[in-house]
Amino acid sequence: MPDLNFNHLRYFWAVAHQGNLTRAAERLNLSQSALSVQIQKLERQMGHPLFERVGRRLVLTEAGQIALDYADTVFEQGEELLSTLRGQPAASRRVLRVGALTTLSRNFQLEFLRPLVGRPDVELIVRSGNIRDLLAQLEAHEIDVVLANSAAPRDARSLLRNHLLAEQPVSLVGRPRAKSARRFRFPDDLRTEPLLLPSLDSDIRVAFDRILERAGIRPVILAEVDDMAMLRLLAREREGVTLVPPIVVRDELKARVLVEHCRIAGVTESFYAIVMKRRFPNQLLLDVLTAKAPSRRSR
Repeated sequence: MPDLNFNHLRYFWAVAHQGNLTRAAERLNLSQSALSVQIQKLERQMGHPLFERVGRRLVLTEAGQIALDYADTVFEQGEELLSTLRGQPAASRRVLRVGALTTLSRNFQLEFLRPLVGRPDVELIVRSGNIRDLLAQLEAHEIDVVLANSAAPRDARSLLRNHLLAEQPVSLVGRPRAKSARRFRFPDDLRTEPLLLPSLDSDIRVAFDRILERAGIRPVILAEVDDMAMLRLLAREREGVTLVPPIVVRDELKARVLVEHCRIAGVTESFYAIVMKRRFPNQLLLDVLTAKAPSRRSR
């Protein structure tokens, strides 16, 4: 294979960051046709298309995203060379782009990312959003993984893969009671005890509602919240009990701001890493998933 033409790589790098052939050509002081020819030469040398056209936009293919990551590193190292010779050395870093549901437990997200947090050779990019937008970004190779508390729907032709990272118990928690108060009785006390719940589209809420329905109990619901961070805050501020995985309120339980009144048998929350099947997987992501392997299943 002939040596990589770094002029071609720089042209590709400019187009990838501009997302538009015309703007990149103007910036490089080239004609649009000449720039297009240079990109085609690079694609032939690499053996993969680097862009696909979506409407009027140029969107990176999987190979294009890989090439861009390497091009970013190459040209960043050029800057580092100059910095080093000026007495200002800098370390190169690899990138992992993570998408997480807006409503997902922050404690769980931190547990997943902990092996990479603080590493000088790693840059973490974390984006929040709804599952539809995040899966679209995953399919467009804009992020490497989606963290969610439900598996992504897939069929025989789908390239999505669901890695089960953990299954967490679910409990009723609340502020500490007076020493003279009797112990919480589940489910009977929910006839009168105010209750904070996840929203109706939550898997744990559906399972919990079935339990109460079988027991013939209509709870007194204070609030229904789809954001675990907000549910955590309300649990600290309001009387009554809150249905939540203990990992969400781990710090409050440790500090005794909240106590666990009852663990709900048969109800768990599952946490998934959703990825795309790729020819060029992100090695950082593989390292994290491998580290989670003892408690992980994929499907």
